[in-house]
Amino acid sequence: MNYFQPDKIKIGVLGGGQLGRMMIQSAINYNLYICCLDPDAQAPCKSIAHEFTKGSLTDYDTVLKFGKDKDIITIEIENVNIEALKELQNQGKKVFPQPEVIEIIKDKGLQKMFYQRNNIPSPDFFLVENKEQIQKYKDFFPFFQKMRTGGYDGKGVVKLGHPHKIDHAFEVPSVLERLVDFEKEISVIVARNESGETKCFPVVECEFNAEANLVEFLFSPAKIKKTIEKQAYDIATKVAEKLNIVGLLAVELFVTKDGKVLVNEVAPRPHNSGHQSIEGNYTSQFEQHLRAILNLPLGETTITKPSVMINLLGEKGYEGLAKYEGLNDVIKYKGVYVHLYGKTTTKPFRKMGHVTVVDDDLDLAKKKAIIVKDILKVVS
Repeated sequence: MNYFQPDKIKIGVLGGGQLGRMMIQSAINYNLYICCLDPDAQAPCKSIAHEFTKGSLTDYDTVLKFGKDKDIITIEIENVNIEALKELQNQGKKVFPQPEVIEIIKDKGLQKMFYQRNNIPSPDFFLVENKEQIQKYKDFFPFFQKMRTGGYDGKGVVKLGHPHKIDHAFEVPSVLERLVDFEKEISVIVARNESGETKCFPVVECEFNAEANLVEFLFSPAKIKKTIEKQAYDIATKVAEKLNIVGLLAVELFVTKDGKVLVNEVAPRPHNSGHQSIEGNYTSQFEQHLRAILNLPLGETTITKPSVMINLLGEKGYEGLAKYEGLNDVIKYKGVYVHLYGKTTTKPFRKMGHVTVVDDDLDLAKKKAIIVKDILKVVS
């Protein structure tokens, strides 16, 4: 099929947020026709998608109707109606990642059981249905409690340091994950197409905002030993192959202080830990995702220059129409690339954009990134 003639095929994307927006920006280079479904009438993809439909991602009839005239359906968020995607697949539509893959990953309990079945190293865990059941595991504290479904960007996760803290727990089906004494958190994005070709992006290192529990800085390449790097690649590839996924898979990992690598979580789509690839790698994660779902040859993932990615978050104490303080000042710096996500309003810790800093030397890029973070603020 000739994908590269406009209007020849339609790619439907469930979700119209910043990941979809950056996917469209890559798709434009290949004349790909992108249609988005999102519940927000002013979603970031609204103004740049070829077609935009306002509607629920979790409603069976809405997703089924959206997919009827699409040739390929993909996602930029996991919280979608799986049964509708299965029906579209039964009707002959290509759905990537496959519905059965999304079904496993969107439920953190199923995800943990998948690792257990396939001997994939991951922190020890227990499954509970409610707060009361947490009491059974009081001898195993501390935990991170993770909602089985519905959590994102650090939401749906709470630290339970002691049995008397159970009042702070979620009253929903959850995973209780034993705390890991880790040295650092890393991530590998792996791509896989229908032909089974697989490629990993170089390992990156993540530094989290402790208050918001989401990535604040990302460093590429990660400063890790070759033995750790090999473990990370082997684990990421094994997860992708065992899932039989087509598309992108972001694999977030803990590096323990005794040199082990454990899977934290995975995401079956472009991911925050791959944004630096737009300027820092030969192929961006967004182009690679499109190549994978179209069964095209996967692109070269080698780093072109060391890079640092900064998440541009809404400042605390501000909510309303977004204003970007210091933007003129940061874009004067060499190697600084600003990506705004087209969101009209800001609120504390909302992802409003990201900035990538590239340099011949990673330490110099880090210093420049700290300057950028101090200057560029999202207020209202």
